[in-house]
Amino acid sequence: MGLKVIPMSRSVTPISARKVETVKATEKPQTLFDGGGLFLFVPAKKLSKEGKPLPVAKWWRLKYNFNGKSCLLSLGTYPDISLEEARERRQKARNLLANGINPSEERKQRSAAESLSKEIERNTFERVARQWLEVARTEWTDGHTRTIISRLERDILPPLGNLLISEITTKDVLASLRLVEARQAYESAHRIKTIIGQVFNFAIVSDIAGVENNPAAGLSKVLKQPNKKSMAAILDPEKLGRLLADIESYAGSFVVRCALKLAPMLFVRPGELRHAKWEDVDMERLAWQLPVEDTKLTLKEKARRKGQVHTVPLSRQAVEVLQALQPFTGSSQYLFPGRAASRVLSENTVNQALRTMGWDRETVTGHGFRATARTMLHETLGFSPDAIEAQLGHRVPDRLGAAYNRTKHLDERYRMMQAWADYLDNLKAVAISVPVDALAVPRERKALE
Repeated sequence: MGLKVIPMSRSVTPISARKVETVKATEKPQTLFDGGGLFLFVPAKKLSKEGKPLPVAKWWRLKYNFNGKSCLLSLGTYPDISLEEARERRQKARNLLANGINPSEERKQRSAAESLSKEIERNTFERVARQWLEVARTEWTDGHTRTIISRLERDILPPLGNLLISEITTKDVLASLRLVEARQAYESAHRIKTIIGQVFNFAIVSDIAGVENNPAAGLSKVLKQPNKKSMAAILDPEKLGRLLADIESYAGSFVVRCALKLAPMLFVRPGELRHAKWEDVDMERLAWQLPVEDTKLTLKEKARRKGQVHTVPLSRQAVEVLQALQPFTGSSQYLFPGRAASRVLSENTVNQALRTMGWDRETVTGHGFRATARTMLHETLGFSPDAIEAQLGHRVPDRLGAAYNRTKHLDERYRMMQAWADYLDNLKAVAISVPVDALAVPRERKALE
């Protein structure tokens, strides 16, 4: 029996650096072997439209077997990678193979890790915060958006904006909040903590590279608690009467005086009063039909209730103020236009007028008239809390838990608004010592269509 001859593998003469340098592209592709699976691949030459030869890259490649499969790995191009460097890369690949590692897979993993590292380095807190803001603001009012941007730019981005969001720790967040506490803005510190937390939650849900937890979580427990204060509001009838008398004699702008008169009488939100439009006011039917788009709701809620209105019944006294105001601002779409007819009074106009008359912010604010009305309408005039809350524009389900009905308690609200205006008139009359007749009987309102 003869012996089985196992053929020896063909030996390969290594190529020289000179050969690598001088080899030119020809009509057919060329392969120059260096041994150990390494070879230089020279594609066929290409010509331009004018018939001139185009540059051709010379590719270093490594052919190897892994788990019985033939694989091909690119090692770069000449002259960027010299013959010596190509041989070093071949040796590194062979070392990986000796340890059971596929060089091609190792390269993919290394490339992915490098890409991740670059992505992490790009994601500063400010970059991610701006991304969060663009998404979140779609459900906010313009006013709320301005408030958030202000807090970001004033209190959050200066200490945290340039830091990589993946490297921010609870200690970093707390240090930024202590800066806010240092100016005794304790409530602001809690609100800012919430904003920072929302940015991190956005980063986690969005799978931002390197962000795995929210370092703002739980910090409320170590922040100083603010003194809970409601909007300054007058609840003493005598003091309220003095304020109404001061408004009656207000020496500033007539338009502002009208706003001051309507603010306690209608007790809508200051922004709703400033943005009131003449087209929504029907003095014959004694109603201001305030579109939900002009109320303090989220954009999502406004979209859901699009076309609905919040009815503000107009008392006889409110109509008198509006009739006096109309010759001054009736040419504008707004009851209270600003310097430009297309804009409205600034948000601080009513409060500033109160300060001018000597009423400080600890005693009364424009928003505080809502608390004044809510308390006195129930405790002094005896109207039901449900009717009061409905008139305040709050979401009030009925006793059976049914959905909010914008016409709920409307008849009672008409009676309530006239009684409230009469009550304010009496307080004012007492304060200025002018005798008044008995409460005026409100004229019958016309039925709303």
